[in-house]
Amino acid sequence: MDAVTIKGTTRLYAVLGDPVSQVRAPALLNPLFAGIGLDAVLVPVEVSPAGLADAVRGLTAVRNLDGLLVTVPHKTACRELADRVTEAAALSGSVNALRRLPDGGWEGANFDGEGFVRGLRTAGHEPRGATVCLAGAGGAGSAMTVALLRAGAHVTVWDADADRAAALAARLAPHFPGRLVAAPGHVDADLAVNATPAGLRPGDPLPFSPAALRPGTLVADIIMSPRRTALLRAAEESGLAVHHGEPMLAEQITLYRDFFRLG
Repeated sequence: MDAVTIKGTTRLYAVLGDPVSQVRAPALLNPLFAGIGLDAVLVPVEVSPAGLADAVRGLTAVRNLDGLLVTVPHKTACRELADRVTEAAALSGSVNALRRLPDGGWEGANFDGEGFVRGLRTAGHEPRGATVCLAGAGGAGSAMTVALLRAGAHVTVWDADADRAAALAARLAPHFPGRLVAAPGHVDADLAVNATPAGLRPGDPLPFSPAALRPGTLVADIIMSPRRTALLRAAEESGLAVHHGEPMLAEQITLYRDFFRLG
């Protein structure tokens, strides 16, 4: 990648997270900016949950900042900081992108779910009619649950915080009758997904045991760094097919480009 030239005219984008050492968006979006001749740069911004609201308010005052990407653990909190949200973000209760509104406020959207579903389909895995068990009812997990249900899957969602999973199921069940339940642990499934941060740090426990899954289950992880997470290694050792985290982000690039109106 050629060096980015920063000028006084450069438009700014930031990706908010805690941590941010694992984020891949700058490596994908900065070449996009360069490729379409856009004078813009995306930088990682590490901010704690306690400082998030202050950080977003401060960034709102930066007049040459056009948009924010949001990663763990801020997706749910940033939905509350948005002035308006898309339908998918409203259903999921979380956002992973915020764009500047003409009045200076923020519109939030969440492309995690659609990016994940597109990534599955690109890899030859059709979610329509599939039985999916998904670990994690946080920002990414809630968006992925919405997208999988919209794609025609049947979803069982669970979370270490059982109340959070139950609240997600209660909110979405009227929109997708008979296709969503909150239940502890993984059951027989065509697809088992980790949508939690487990695996981001060395020594993290597995979000579930691949050895307990039936033969033929596809195991997916949204963690992108490391690419081959402990969960995916364990799944391969159990003879199961795996789906890595990168396709979810790669498939979001077109969605970000449209949302931020990039050329």
